[in-house]
Amino acid sequence: MPKSRAPYPADFRQQMIELVQAGRTPAELAREFECTAQTIANWVAQAARDAGRPLPGKDGLTTAERDELTRLRRENRQLKMERDILSKATAWFAGRAEKTSTPSSNS
Repeated sequence: MPKSRAPYPADFRQQMIELVQAGRTPAELAREFECTAQTIANWVAQAARDAGRPLPGKDGLTTAERDELTRLRRENRQLKMERDILSKATAWFAGRAEKTSTPSSNS
């Protein structure tokens, strides 16, 4: 399994994006700054999407859309859990009511 590393600081990522936009290639920056060329290319593509100018063949979500999707998935998971708890509680109270109800005295 590959080693995980801490995320690169935002200012470092921004500096790499600016250097690529100034004409440097991700490969030469990768050799100089010891990160992968693919990582730098991903940062550049994401920055273009965020700016409303996606690179050809690099569609995807903006950072804001990705954050919203993450938040909505978390909220959806929470709501499903609450719904399941309420469903179980309803069933429990219904079963308890059946046990404690008295037979009709009209017999």
